[in-house]
Amino acid sequence: METKALIMDKKAIERALVRIAHEIIEKNKGVENIVLIGIKTRGWPLSLKLSKKIEEIEGSKVPVFPLDITYYRDDNDNKDVDAPYSVESFDYDVKDKSVILVDDVLYTGRTVRAALDAIVDQGRPKNVELAVLIDRGHRELPIRADFIGKNVPTSRSERISVQLEETDGISQVVIKG
Repeated sequence: METKALIMDKKAIERALVRIAHEIIEKNKGVENIVLIGIKTRGWPLSLKLSKKIEEIEGSKVPVFPLDITYYRDDNDNKDVDAPYSVESFDYDVKDKSVILVDDVLYTGRTVRAALDAIVDQGRPKNVELAVLIDRGHRELPIRADFIGKNVPTSRSERISVQLEETDGISQVVIKG
């Protein structure tokens, strides 16, 4: 697939993350009961960046954990395998906490559904909010983001590629088609 357009460069990603951090703080009236959980692969570094931005703004550290949803995906045929411990280093009780689920792109909603299943397996949070860098539409499930970096209308044949320095050596968002 060839790159059709640059949607966000490094500075635009940083600006979006600062805005999302402020929105999370405002909506939750602070950060006392917040836990950030980043969906692997690119939701994890985004959650770390959000945690850092929130700490810079509020002066308080927010717990942040990675989430591997491989076992919970509805397109995974290996359901007879024991579920792995999905939330790595998850020694934190989410009971009565506001969980902010972080991902790079919201598309059909199936990844978020799988992540919700994985989180509920770890305990019952007070609520779960969704923060995404890109919302591209085309939902198959009734899922919406609470915090969005950028809405990018796309066709189903196009692909959004979020690239982050931590995983790809460059920070940008492009449309491929």
